[in-house]
Amino acid sequence: MAGPLLLAVPAHAADEAILQGLDKITARVSKFEAPLDQPVKFGTLSIVVKACKKRPPEEPPESAAFLQIDETRPGDPGPVRVFSGWMFASSPALSAMNHPVYDVGVLDCKSDSTSASGSSGRK
Repeated sequence: MAGPLLLAVPAHAADEAILQGLDKITARVSKFEAPLDQPVKFGTLSIVVKACKKRPPEEPPESAAFLQIDETRPGDPGPVRVFSGWMFASSPALSAMNHPVYDVGVLDCKSDSTSASGSSGRK
């Protein structure tokens, strides 16, 4: 039996993920876009979205992204991988990054090619 895996139903690939970051020290919440395969900085974190999938509108809502998150701290010889895996918008605790200062979560997936993508209008 498949759990809440997005891949069990048809999903639309997206060009970027909409992410939310929380700085636990300052309690500042930031919402930002992360294009596929391009590093985005959030504090000392570097986030790369490898895939972002979203269910079609006729399915129950779900967006999921495969993230690789590295941290670079001053004085460290190089970046350290702190998270690699799928994050789900509807179930953030299912696959969460454990970090003492930052939380990162997926809000949605967005595609630039989401023009009129041919919905047949059938019910």
